[in-house]
Amino acid sequence: MTGPQQLQFSHRPNLPSGCPPAQPINGVTTGAAGCDPDPVDTEELVDTEAFIRDGFVTVRGAFGPAVAADCRRAIRAALRGRGADPATPSTWPPLAQFTDLDDDAFTAAASAPALTRAVDTLVGPGRWTPPIQAGHAVLVRFPSDGHANSGYHIEGSFDGPGGYWVNLRSRARGLLALFLFTDVGPDDAPTRLIVGSHRYIPELLAPYGEDGVLSDTLAGQWRPSLLCRPMAHATGRAGDVFLCHPFLVHTATWPHRGTGPRMIAQPAVYAGGGFGLDGSDTAPVARAIVAGLSPHSQTAKNFGPVGSTCRSGGGAFV
Repeated sequence: MTGPQQLQFSHRPNLPSGCPPAQPINGVTTGAAGCDPDPVDTEELVDTEAFIRDGFVTVRGAFGPAVAADCRRAIRAALRGRGADPATPSTWPPLAQFTDLDDDAFTAAASAPALTRAVDTLVGPGRWTPPIQAGHAVLVRFPSDGHANSGYHIEGSFDGPGGYWVNLRSRARGLLALFLFTDVGPDDAPTRLIVGSHRYIPELLAPYGEDGVLSDTLAGQWRPSLLCRPMAHATGRAGDVFLCHPFLVHTATWPHRGTGPRMIAQPAVYAGGGFGLDGSDTAPVARAIVAGLSPHSQTAKNFGPVGSTCRSGGGAFV
């Protein structure tokens, strides 16, 4: 079986005149970085069917250049506190992580109206806890061949024995958000997203019931051919935000062949109650889980031969 296919999506919602559209990967856009579009209805802002199908949407220009610059300044200050000067390559580690950056810039990024409207549409108004804690999940990857923290996985949602656990209702996690604080291109080790992979996870979680399972356990349970599905990469301009289904399979990539540090955050959108699975929950996150459990979905997914393999690790960007 051949390697995963790189997809290019073309959905482009309505934008006000004078606000040039950015090039979306899929789902949503609010215009080019720095453009302040007029308010739009959430149905125009978010392509919910694309989210249910692909497992993610992209809010282009969710927060502006000035906010992104303030976030970068806060991250640079934190790096210097660890002896890593962004202006001095000899001090760069392969990866730096921060879980305690409380600068107001991160709150401003997470509170951007376009972003909160998109989350309301995908999770449901009043069902998630604002603001998203972007400053508590910052990752800085520097140019190197290192591949720390790589490997295909889904995010855990709640504390349990041995680490973070996940259950079928996605208790505690509404979404995975990927905030871009720097421009991220194909040479900058972007996060790889396996398109549609979230639809394969519910059948693996169902036997574990309400208790759930350690999230890392699932990587050994899906068929290897899952990784042969089409892929997309979280590339874009500073200010873009990817909103991903909690069950979307993804990985870091390597090497980082760019010229400077890639600064992102990957916080959870907290939704304490999880989602209903009886068909009455209209949130797109819930609808995608239910769709993944349907007998028709199981047949239509067509994993391919059990022994087929495609890619077993993060790998190089292709």
